[in-house]
Amino acid sequence: MRLPSWLSQHLAALRALLLFTVLLGLAYPLLFVGAGKIPGMSDRAAGSLVSSGSLLIGQSFTDAAGNPVPEYFQSRPSAGGYDPDATGASNLGPESVVDVLADDPDDASPSLLTQVCARSRAIGELEGVDGGRPYCTADGVGAVLAVFRRDGFTGPVTRVVSVNQTGTPFLARYEGVTVEAARVGEDYRALGGVITPIRGGAPAEPAVPADAVTASGSGLDPHISPAYAALQAPRVARERGIDLGRVRELIAAHTDGRALGFLGQPAVNVLELNLALDGR
Repeated sequence: MRLPSWLSQHLAALRALLLFTVLLGLAYPLLFVGAGKIPGMSDRAAGSLVSSGSLLIGQSFTDAAGNPVPEYFQSRPSAGGYDPDATGASNLGPESVVDVLADDPDDASPSLLTQVCARSRAIGELEGVDGGRPYCTADGVGAVLAVFRRDGFTGPVTRVVSVNQTGTPFLARYEGVTVEAARVGEDYRALGGVITPIRGGAPAEPAVPADAVTASGSGLDPHISPAYAALQAPRVARERGIDLGRVRELIAAHTDGRALGFLGQPAVNVLELNLALDGR
């Protein structure tokens, strides 16, 4: 007996529903559960949990005031403060070089450049190295001028303002014109100034690595570069009173290589390294 076309269509749809329910609702999840039980993968599948959190999520090693605890390796910056509920980036890009100045520090908004400069200066002081880097002033803000010319973008310079400094400018004169300090509330770009970052005399390869002063896209990256770990090693060894060679051995032991041997860069898991230093 031939079934009506509408009924055969419904039966075909029902068979497809049952088939894909079994394949995608049962077989597929069970396949990945089984893969998660493979030796070497079971720990990651379970979240790589330890007593202080997860090895897959970074943590801050700072005191109540936000200052680095000197006997621990420090993580890279985090826009969300390593809060899994606030994961994300700052959304500031390479064009963010002009600070929003305000009389009340809570109303001020530093540019990405100034954040990088301030972090580099602070890390330089912590590690006892030169924290200077290109386009940064000695006091840790972006070295940026608003340059006004007679004909807009051409002609002689008529006025120069250090847009990120309300105090003494980092540069006394620019093309023969005295550099002014910025005034709160002024938008020098809107007034016709050409925003001009000044490279300065910092070395092309700063002593402080880039990952030490820039946050990851997620704000939860648990890794730092081997270069940043090597920079911190003397401080950690000194603060803990242990041999520097032993600290370097621990860094090497907790350095992950490139994925599949060629993807990405080697990286050091900071939480694993600090737990190893604590003997846990």
